[in-house]
Amino acid sequence: MIVVLKSSSSNEDLEKIIAAVKDYGYTAEVVKGKSKTIIGAVGDQKEKQQHMNLLGQLPGVEAVVPIMQPHKLGSREFRNEDSSFKVGNTIVGGNSLTLIAGPCSIESEEQIFEIAKAVKSSGATILRGGAFKPRTSPYTFQGMGEEGLILLRKAGDEAELPVVTEVLDVKDLDLVCKYADMIQIGARNCQNYALLKAVGKTKKPVLLKRGMSTTINEFLLCAEYLLAEGNMSVALCERGIRTFETATRNTFDINAIPVLKEKTHLPVIGDPAHGTGYWQYVSPIAYAAIAAGADGLAVEVHNKPEIALSDGGQSLKPKKFTEMVKKARVIAKAIGKNI
Repeated sequence: MIVVLKSSSSNEDLEKIIAAVKDYGYTAEVVKGKSKTIIGAVGDQKEKQQHMNLLGQLPGVEAVVPIMQPHKLGSREFRNEDSSFKVGNTIVGGNSLTLIAGPCSIESEEQIFEIAKAVKSSGATILRGGAFKPRTSPYTFQGMGEEGLILLRKAGDEAELPVVTEVLDVKDLDLVCKYADMIQIGARNCQNYALLKAVGKTKKPVLLKRGMSTTINEFLLCAEYLLAEGNMSVALCERGIRTFETATRNTFDINAIPVLKEKTHLPVIGDPAHGTGYWQYVSPIAYAAIAAGADGLAVEVHNKPEIALSDGGQSLKPKKFTEMVKKARVIAKAIGKNI
């Protein structure tokens, strides 16, 4: 349910309402908008109607209304305005598009430092790089582990970029949190609910990628696991779904972007690299994602993709990334955003 406060309500009223919400067995999330303050009360209680009536009688309460969507805290019912949050020295969401760029995997100090410098000069706002890699084959490169995290952190600091990297297992979460500004949950772990709960408890910003066979409503409920732990700094990433088509690695679901923007206040990021699997299609799909309303892009960039240890075929060279950003700026400006 949502508890809407009167514009005249005091801080004392707010504290008493929060206390009552918790006494009734709900978790309380407070959102202060431009004109209204609301409290999201989330929980499965049998006496919900009775609790709504009791909360409605408290001083400072204007109205108590049920949230009809199964995804409560991520819904537009809970928060109509688009949300945004800080990741290091940048903001995800809002009028400025987030540009997440970097290699699929961290391979060496020289590689990650060179790429970090290149993407920063082209306009990237967050540096990405995988230290733990979920690979289809157990015989392919699995990442450098903590050594890779150390290199990613150093490269990010050198380029003055916050860093995002993927966590695969709850046992590695503390280690990843030590080095990363933002935690990525990959497509294969989108519905790993134990991992989602653990990541939610860290309160670290999260980039949640859609599973390759996950419906939009399932995707929103995956995000809800993070939000329900009190972590409201979550961005959703459309990275393509598995269909009958074999001409590309995945089918980038451009429809998902406006649908998600309608259903949720959370920022939506487009990943045209995984969405297509081929570098020559990355830029056109990136432009389409921006035009469709995406709040940012996640692009794989490699200085030598022909010898990359993972996903070289879908990685842009730094020069191509620079060209993509230049054109993306034009499209972003046309829809009232900037890079």
